[in-house]
Amino acid sequence: MDSGDWDELRREARRLEGDLDVRLSSYAKLGAGYADARAPVSESHWKSMEMEIENLLERLLDVNEAMSRCAPAATPAAAVAQKLTRHRDILHEFTQEFKRTKGNILSMREHAELLTSVRNDINEHKASSGAQLVPSLLRERAAIHGSITQIEEVTNQADAVKGVLAAQRHTFSDIQGKVKHLSERFPVIRNLLGAIKRKKSKDTLILSAVIVACTLFLIVYWISK
Repeated sequence: MDSGDWDELRREARRLEGDLDVRLSSYAKLGAGYADARAPVSESHWKSMEMEIENLLERLLDVNEAMSRCAPAATPAAAVAQKLTRHRDILHEFTQEFKRTKGNILSMREHAELLTSVRNDINEHKASSGAQLVPSLLRERAAIHGSITQIEEVTNQADAVKGVLAAQRHTFSDIQGKVKHLSERFPVIRNLLGAIKRKKSKDTLILSAVIVACTLFLIVYWISK
């Protein structure tokens, strides 16, 4: 190989290095998209750019190896060796930058997927809890409504009984007043009521005496046996 081949290889190396610089910059910006939920990253776009960078690195490695084979024939030797070292350093820097960026992108991608999974789990839990809570609330509401209805029925019945008792008390008061009024106007009626009361008391005493006598008789009979 002559110096013309060396110059041609150097031009190809510089072109590939320029392309890699642009692609690596775009690749780094693409990786930042994983940290921004408002700008989701396409899986196909990410893979396509990754393969393109890997292809450029392989081509630049081939050119560097070809330059290494051509370097002994090129002049001046010191300048050629220095330039070859510089091209190798650039290839190494690009390779390390690609690996570092790729690792960061993978970490951010896993983090984004984890957040998405957690968010989906939370949403599913909320939806499931809400679906279970609605029937429970409806049952509780129906039970409360039924209790309120029963309370209203009992209250209405109590009010009705209260009204009946008040009417009966009023009626009894009227009857008692009328009887008292008649007894005051007609002494015969008063005497008759008094006799009835005395007769009732006398009958009560007689009945009590009979019960006591029978009881004593039974006790004596039981003892004498």
